[in-house]
Amino acid sequence: MAEKSKQRLRSREWFDISGDPSATALHIERYTNFGITAAELRSGKPIIGIAQTGSDLVPCNRIHIDLARRIREGIREAGGIAIEFPVHPIQESGKRPTAALDRNLQYLSLVEVLFGYPIDGVVLTTGCDKTTPAMIMGAATVDIPAIALSGGPMMNGYWRGQLAGSGTIVWEARKLLAAGEIDDEEFIQLVADATPSPGHCNTMGTATTMNSLAEALGISLSGSAAIPAPLKERAAIAYRTGLRIVEMVEEDLTPSRILTRKAFENAIRVNSAIGGSTNAPIHINAIASHIGVELDIGEWETIGLDIPLLVNLQPAGEYLGEAYHLAGGVPAVMHELLRAGKLHGDALTCDGTTISENCSDSPSRNHDVIRSYNDPMMENAGFAVLRGNLCDAAIMKTSVIGDDFRERYLSRPGHENVFEVRAIVFEGPEDYHARINDAALNIDADCILVIRGCGPVGYPGSAEVVNMQPPDQLIKQGIRELPTLGDGRQSGTSGSPSILNVSPESAVGGGLAILVTGDAVRIDLNTGTLDVLLDDDTLDARRQALEETVIEHQTPWQEIYRNTVGQLAGGGIIELAAKYQRIRKTLPRHSH
Repeated sequence: MAEKSKQRLRSREWFDISGDPSATALHIERYTNFGITAAELRSGKPIIGIAQTGSDLVPCNRIHIDLARRIREGIREAGGIAIEFPVHPIQESGKRPTAALDRNLQYLSLVEVLFGYPIDGVVLTTGCDKTTPAMIMGAATVDIPAIALSGGPMMNGYWRGQLAGSGTIVWEARKLLAAGEIDDEEFIQLVADATPSPGHCNTMGTATTMNSLAEALGISLSGSAAIPAPLKERAAIAYRTGLRIVEMVEEDLTPSRILTRKAFENAIRVNSAIGGSTNAPIHINAIASHIGVELDIGEWETIGLDIPLLVNLQPAGEYLGEAYHLAGGVPAVMHELLRAGKLHGDALTCDGTTISENCSDSPSRNHDVIRSYNDPMMENAGFAVLRGNLCDAAIMKTSVIGDDFRERYLSRPGHENVFEVRAIVFEGPEDYHARINDAALNIDADCILVIRGCGPVGYPGSAEVVNMQPPDQLIKQGIRELPTLGDGRQSGTSGSPSILNVSPESAVGGGLAILVTGDAVRIDLNTGTLDVLLDDDTLDARRQALEETVIEHQTPWQEIYRNTVGQLAGGGIIELAAKYQRIRKTLPRHSH
């Protein structure tokens, strides 16, 4: 056990103000009206916040309403006082225009709570995609002791006796519908069957990715990410989290001691090994910015591209969340990477121990689900980072490049991993849905579908719309994937090898803004380039002819967001917020 800190608890500046009993009384009196006693508040016990993301609006995190009881029991057992509070909701499948719009809003609201209220440490309840980074970003800015606790994935889904992964099955069902293989009612039933229990997506979508990476970063207890929501182990880890956060306050073990450069390098490599979501670079880079660690988008390739795919989970693989948990989860993955010398084993975790201490004796329990480093599902499974005259940065997820796509586009003799295609440009998802089946576009297998106006400023928030499916007539011919390109994002549950997260986006004058239907686009994965094949004079003329994008805001937050947000390559953060770091070192002014 680490030595206890002698630092005065922050909550004492509310509940035991030296020389000012009237101010102390003012803060205490309302916190006693639901049963906490003044003696408890003045006892010097740490006040532990439970940042509650679960609600009926956020079904992916709703399990936390129940888990909070076990968190509280752990906090009390360890000698702390639990204070539960709600945070702004984020539900990926419920929020329009996109849940990404609210990540920075949830971050802001959490910062204000952790800074402005008498809280000494916090349990961050996570699960659905954006809740995990938003919570960690907030705790990082304030720098109070914090543990992220995932609600866990749902149980396996099945349809017609086959595994049906939540999220992933939606994209497959759309193609089945387009091909006439299912009808509308079967579509709805299929999708419903894929979500059989409480919890977040059971595929390696953004939810499982980000909670796995929270564990890899060391900000979640070892072994916690993969436990399915309904299992008794999930309630047990909630209790252990409550116990541990009190100890962390006593040790003054803060995010700045855990979220180090080494931790972020570990997370990038783990993301490659698990076949993680293309949203991970956005969120991990955002967390890094708020904790003061420099992390460039290009490092996702230089650090992570050569890591093999070890986890056989949809969409890159076969299995779902139950198998991931039973095979050993994140510790088993990190065990393999440690054995291969690919991780910083001395990185500190919220357990109070190092990555090596946590994972060195945690081998895979099912080598078909979590493979050994020397027998992977595929080599070089990280992200390719592309640059060229169309962008400063875009990414492509190599672990979901299937055999058909590789044969069709990446296997030309003498031009392996290079393809040239004709652009079909859409002005957002509405335009795509309206025109994708227009025969006049003459879309064939030699085309790339391009969508723009979908970045942080343009949408706003950056929508998950880049994984566009081909026209119905191509799907019926057996062509189920075309190359796609866009300044938006796509769901981590999608198996589409899209080129996405293009930065800068078209709405701020990025390269996609000058692209027109019919242009030839060249992608070279060997050199990491993405270019439209036009001469410099034509490019300059098109740039000169660009008109400023007219943006209409629908809410006050949309306007605030657009005026403060950065590009996806930098994490899409509120850029002015990055300068606020370790702010708990100062106290807010008195309120009365």
